[in-house]
Amino acid sequence: SAREAVARAWEVVHQGADLLDVGGESTRPGSDPVSPDEERARVEPVIRELVEGGYPIPISIDTTKADVARACLDAGARILNDVSALRDDPAMLDVAARSGAAVVLMHRLGTSKTMQVDPVYHDVVGEVSTFLTERVRVAIEGGIARERLLVDPGIGFGKTVEHNLALIGHLDRIAASAGVPVMLGASRKRFLGALLGNAASGERLEGSLAAVAAAAWQGAEVVRVHDVWETARLLR
Repeated sequence: SAREAVARAWEVVHQGADLLDVGGESTRPGSDPVSPDEERARVEPVIRELVEGGYPIPISIDTTKADVARACLDAGARILNDVSALRDDPAMLDVAARSGAAVVLMHRLGTSKTMQVDPVYHDVVGEVSTFLTERVRVAIEGGIARERLLVDPGIGFGKTVEHNLALIGHLDRIAASAGVPVMLGASRKRFLGALLGNAASGERLEGSLAAVAAAAWQGAEVVRVHDVWETARLLR
């Protein structure tokens, strides 16, 4: 509920978060999309209430839909986190450019429904780097300043365990290619469960922290996590 979301938002501030990411549509493998109206109804009131209540850290809206992004940026979100790298909705590039918000461009192979069906790369680090570098170029040409951009290799978004590990191990190469900071979101993901003997989502803390440590070592500037308190302590 919105009440639970707002309460969680304040909790992560006290746990040491520097940013808050709010999303109203699951993008995990096999998930189904929701309508723009439903997604907006889930997230806009939460963002508006937080901003009007003096929320002390920047809020990111996690969406691929321009109408949702526009409403949430108008409500006070300052970051747009688009897992399609501004590709799913033709209007998103213009919304992002006009908003003045920071923008996260993520790599995703296929759609959420199909992305984990036998993903294949010849060189996953090279191909993801090339894609993200191209999306940075498109964003800049569309009016988004380079200093407003971040890239995300899309851990678990159309990747095997081996692909994910290769990307985490070469984040410095991805950042150098794209020319902007890297954000990594590996927290509690399925590949960590596989590495931990098929551990359930809530039993992947060690793997999540290991991924954050590796990402920080490779130069990632933002990590998107569930276990805020533990991650903040690790990074300190």
